[in-house]
Amino acid sequence: MSRRKCSLFGDFCIKAWIMKNVTQKFWLMKSEPEVYSIDSLKKDRKTLWTGVRNYQARNFMMKDMQLGDSVLFYHSNAEPTGIAGLARVSALAVADPTAIDKKSETFDPKSSADNPIWLCVEVEFVEKFSSVISLADLKADKKLRDLLLVQRGQRLSVQPVSEKDFQHIMKMSGRF
Repeated sequence: MSRRKCSLFGDFCIKAWIMKNVTQKFWLMKSEPEVYSIDSLKKDRKTLWTGVRNYQARNFMMKDMQLGDSVLFYHSNAEPTGIAGLARVSALAVADPTAIDKKSETFDPKSSADNPIWLCVEVEFVEKFSSVISLADLKADKKLRDLLLVQRGQRLSVQPVSEKDFQHIMKMSGRF
């Protein structure tokens, strides 16, 4: 890898190189709006995606998510349940601070600062859709039959989305 010297911007140049040279991936991340909604993310601008306690979802964040990856922000246990907006991965996986916080609902006594079991990425707000793309609409669309979200038994809170499915959902949002 050749890297030009960029002392003026430091980490910015490294992030720009990564975003230019790594193939973008697409994700769907679920949150209950009473806990953390797309409006919360809009207000906060960025947040650590904490509290994930599933090894497969953790591994996606730890091994597969890259800077600049697009995230479909999904409201679960809501009326309507569905995709509420768009976010972007803005920092790579770090130890999940809620795993070692004894006051947190997602505290894990097996995790420690020296040996973190649970990780999280930082995501930043991109946009809130004008209306939620409901789960019913996603299931009814034949073009999305391969989307993990609409498959039986798929309950992961973090899941990959194909580029084809992502582009189709963006058309459904009215963005393209």
